[in-house]
Amino acid sequence: MGLGTIPLIGCRPNKTKAIENANMYGLITKMTAVDGKRDELSAVFLKGLRDMPGNISYIVANDPANVNGLWITEVWVDQAAHQNSLTLPSVQNAITTGRPFIAGIERIAETHPLGGKGF
Repeated sequence: MGLGTIPLIGCRPNKTKAIENANMYGLITKMTAVDGKRDELSAVFLKGLRDMPGNISYIVANDPANVNGLWITEVWVDQAAHQNSLTLPSVQNAITTGRPFIAGIERIAETHPLGGKGF
């Protein structure tokens, strides 16, 4: 399955032209929503996880093979920025609000992005 077949439901990309940082940190997570609650779960993440210092890109996508599945792909300036984001009130609120809609979470991969271009 090519990347183009994943329905993109939201992203918050950095608008800079080029991003290069040898310490960048990436995270790909597969999340399964409680049956029938995927839209509510994705709305929580799309609303609550904005304006996170050090975040370059945060993309939420529906899994076309699983009606309850979501893929979340994150890119950060470094791993510390990701860790620090977990203490933000908006992130804590999103976790609390989203928890009842989550049936499972699986960390698929940690990555070290080499660079790229903003949207």
